[in-house]
Amino acid sequence: MAQQELTQEQVAERVAILKRFRQLLEEQRNKFREYLSVLEKQEDMIHSDNVDAMVRHTEIEQSIIAEIYTIQKVIDPMEELVKTINPAKQDTEIPKIKTDLEHLRKEVLQQNEKNRDLLKSHMQTLRQQVLSMKNPYAGKQSIYASGANSASVIDIES
Repeated sequence: MAQQELTQEQVAERVAILKRFRQLLEEQRNKFREYLSVLEKQEDMIHSDNVDAMVRHTEIEQSIIAEIYTIQKVIDPMEELVKTINPAKQDTEIPKIKTDLEHLRKEVLQQNEKNRDLLKSHMQTLRQQVLSMKNPYAGKQSIYASGANSASVIDIES
């Protein structure tokens, strides 16, 4: 089958699609870098027992994950579109970006696993501390619980 000649408009459209695809991949790569940075800071907060900072980092983490999923929803159909247009000149940056993105994903997963393990360990330590605490009121009886020194009849006529 003979290769059909592409019009200038079709070539421009394909170039625009490739540029947009590359831009989306770069955005996602930047989001993964940001996520990795948040996870690393979160690890420091776990070590320093800074609960408020851990909560803030968790909220930031959730928003970054939502952004990553949003970008991914656009990347998937865009990638299919890029495959269908099959331009004669392949963009050499896209495979590099995808490789970098995959490497960042792996780093994020490793850091996330590390933080989870740290949190589990920290929670276990806190549980042990709570269990080892003694209640200062455990042996004393409440004055409201015993009936020996309390009145049974109240005179309300006076």
